[in-house]
Amino acid sequence: MPRPQPIPPGPGQESVWDYPRPPRLERTSRRVEIWLGGVKIADTAAAYRVLETSHPPTYYLPPEAFLSGVLTPAPGGSVCEWKGEASYWTLSAGGRVAEAAGWSYERPTPAFREIAGHVAVYAGRMDECRVDGVRVTPQPGGFYGGWITPDVVGPFKGEPGTWGW
Repeated sequence: MPRPQPIPPGPGQESVWDYPRPPRLERTSRRVEIWLGGVKIADTAAAYRVLETSHPPTYYLPPEAFLSGVLTPAPGGSVCEWKGEASYWTLSAGGRVAEAAGWSYERPTPAFREIAGHVAVYAGRMDECRVDGVRVTPQPGGFYGGWITPDVVGPFKGEPGTWGW
């Protein structure tokens, strides 16, 4: 499958086609907030984001950013070729339960050691996720966990026809 035609970024935007492969980990001071069941369950300005070609950023929050009792271990796991073995988390608040809607790398590969224990969530399974006050759009397809904001342009992996990218 040929590489898709990247959307040219405008002022203040970045293209996911300029992100590296293997992915890059970077600390961000942008404010990251998550709501579930009408409750703000996480809030931090000390997250990390993982940037990988064709993917919107995935945000990893320190566990202390989450309200106590929101996260419980979920069964199952998966393996990322870059980050290692993932553990899953169920998130609960305000009467809502999102089974296995979060994941973390408890013992990541050396290149991603800074995100050990940090938790990422599927934005589409939460009420709302925001970056610097802007509501995010979940990465398409349900498999990937990237967060799309107006300052990131694609096209994004996960849309129909993108499996071979």
